[in-house]
Amino acid sequence: MGNSTKFLSFVLSAYKNVGLLKYLYFTIISVLYIAIVFANTMLIVVISMERKLHQPMYLFLCSLFVNELYGSAALLPFLMVQVLSDTHVVPAHYCYLQIYVIYTYAVIEFCNLAAMAYDRYVCICYPLQYHVIMTSNRVFIIIMLLWIYSFINFIFTLYSSVILTKCGNIMDKVYCNNYSLVKLACSDTTVNNYYGLIGTFLSVGVPVGPILFSYIKILRICLRSSKETRQKAISTCTPHLASLINFSFGCCFEILQSRFDMTHVPAVLRIIISLYFLVCQPLFNPVLYGLNLSTIRQQCKTLFLKKYAIQG
Repeated sequence: MGNSTKFLSFVLSAYKNVGLLKYLYFTIISVLYIAIVFANTMLIVVISMERKLHQPMYLFLCSLFVNELYGSAALLPFLMVQVLSDTHVVPAHYCYLQIYVIYTYAVIEFCNLAAMAYDRYVCICYPLQYHVIMTSNRVFIIIMLLWIYSFINFIFTLYSSVILTKCGNIMDKVYCNNYSLVKLACSDTTVNNYYGLIGTFLSVGVPVGPILFSYIKILRICLRSSKETRQKAISTCTPHLASLINFSFGCCFEILQSRFDMTHVPAVLRIIISLYFLVCQPLFNPVLYGLNLSTIRQQCKTLFLKKYAIQG
């Protein structure tokens, strides 16, 4: 075992001295964050204010948009500060909090997508019983449970990482990451590996189950139904599948990058890959659903027209 100590801060070594380019990076990150906050907040407001959108699918979307604000708030303001800073030292307690928020954001995202897949399954496979099965109370309970489940899910994994004896405090990342935290340990990490496997199953495996079940059932119905029914199913499931695939690929890129030696990959590309699921998804979802779902698109137009009419 090497020399160990209790570190009160961590150093993020992936930041390089880029001179005046840091102001350009700061501007890009700021614009992205403003766009994410504006797009997601606007859709949350539209869904909340318009009673005809108080339906299961839109309530799940509202939960999804809240999660995008939650996840991006843990990263982008932090990046804005770090890009302009000459030293990239992060207090340990903030680093642990950031890890917790980012990981719970990912779990909530998968769970929310699982709930949305189940909603589409009921809508397509049991259209006559849809409003009986997916009542407002049931939808609120599902949303509440998936958030509580996600918050509890990661606590033990993070705790086991925090209490490890560490022999260093330098992470080769632009934000705090649980796997990087574990790699700093000079004590036995066997327990953490087990917790990590269990945590991965609970975070990804549990939500993926309902998603696969739902789409297998939807596919069976589509194969036996009319062309009109198939087109309706495709139009209602396409945004969900696009969101799921985009987020899954983003998470896979980050997991693979963390587990394997990526030093042969350019540093800028490694950073972009690590940020993809945390930056693109919060921007991708509101654009995808806002533009693709005619009901939301129409309500957004109505809201803006009312606003300009009042101002006029």
